[in-house]
Amino acid sequence: MIRELKTFLAVVRHGTFAGAGTRIGLTQSAVSAQMQKLEEALGAPLFDRTGRSGTLNPAGHEAVVLAEQIVGLFSEMGARVASPMLRGVLRVGAIQTAQLGLLPDTLATLHAEHPQIAVRVLPGPSLYLLGMVDSGELDAALMVQPTFEIPNELVWMPLLQEPFHLITPKDMLSDDWRAMLETCPMVRYDRTSFGGRVVEKFLKARQIETHDSFEVQDIEAIVRMVSRGMGVSLIPVTHARSIARDVRVLSLGEDTFYREVGLVFRPEGDKLGLTRPFVECVARTVRTMRGAHPDLKKSAPRA
Repeated sequence: MIRELKTFLAVVRHGTFAGAGTRIGLTQSAVSAQMQKLEEALGAPLFDRTGRSGTLNPAGHEAVVLAEQIVGLFSEMGARVASPMLRGVLRVGAIQTAQLGLLPDTLATLHAEHPQIAVRVLPGPSLYLLGMVDSGELDAALMVQPTFEIPNELVWMPLLQEPFHLITPKDMLSDDWRAMLETCPMVRYDRTSFGGRVVEKFLKARQIETHDSFEVQDIEAIVRMVSRGMGVSLIPVTHARSIARDVRVLSLGEDTFYREVGLVFRPEGDKLGLTRPFVECVARTVRTMRGAHPDLKKSAPRA
C-alpha cells in the first residue's frame, strides 16, 4: 500500500489525477486504478468523483495526515536499514603519550558521531599492544612504529612523527644539550621499547656516552624523576607546554630526531564495522594536531 499512499499524496499535492500522473510518471488511468485499490483496502471512498476527476471528501482530508505519517515512517525505516546505527564495543590500545594527546580528541569525535559505540582502552607499551592486535584481543592500537615488519594481515597507518627533546631540572640553566647528556646522570628511556631504541640509535650515531642512572619505560615517571633533580632525559614531547611547568624542555635544533606514531589494526576482523569510523576519526584528529603543533612532522606512508 505504500505505493498507493505515495500516489494519493501526489494527487493531493498536484490537484488532479492527470496532474499527479504527469509528475510521477503514470497515466491518468493508472493513478485512478491505484486510488480505487487504496479505497477498497480502506473500505471507504476518499474522493467525490465527477466524470474522470475527483475531489477529496471529508474521509480523504482526514486520510492525508495519516498517509503523510505512514510514508514518512516508511522512509525513515528505509534510511535506518540502509545505514544502521553502529553499536558495539571497540577495543583500543594506546601508548601513554597517545592517551594524553591523540586519543581523547579522537574518542570525543567518535562518540559525537557514533554514540552507540562503547570503547575500552587498554594502555601499554607498543610491543605488547602489537601482540594484542595480532592475537585479536584488540581491534586497533595507537603505538610507535616497530623496528621490524608487522604481520601481513595487519595494517599499519602512519600518523605523525613526535620530536624528541632533552628535559632537565628547572634549575639547570645550560643550553648545551650535548654537554648535559655527556656529564649529567641520565634517566634513560627504556631500551626495550620502540621509542627507547630510537634514542639508542641517536646516541650511537652521535657517539655520545651517557651516565645511565635509571632506565624507565613510563614517560610520565621520567618527567617526575627529572623534575626532582635525578638527571636529564631524552623523551618524545608532543605538547612541550604540558610538562614545562615541571622541567625545562630543550630543543635539539638541527639534531632533532623523531619517533613514528601510527595506528595498527586488523580490517578482516572488523565484523561489527567499528574500526573504520575510529580510523577516520584518528586521521581527522591528527590533521588538527598538526595544525596546532607545527613541530609534529607529517608521516610518510611506508614503501
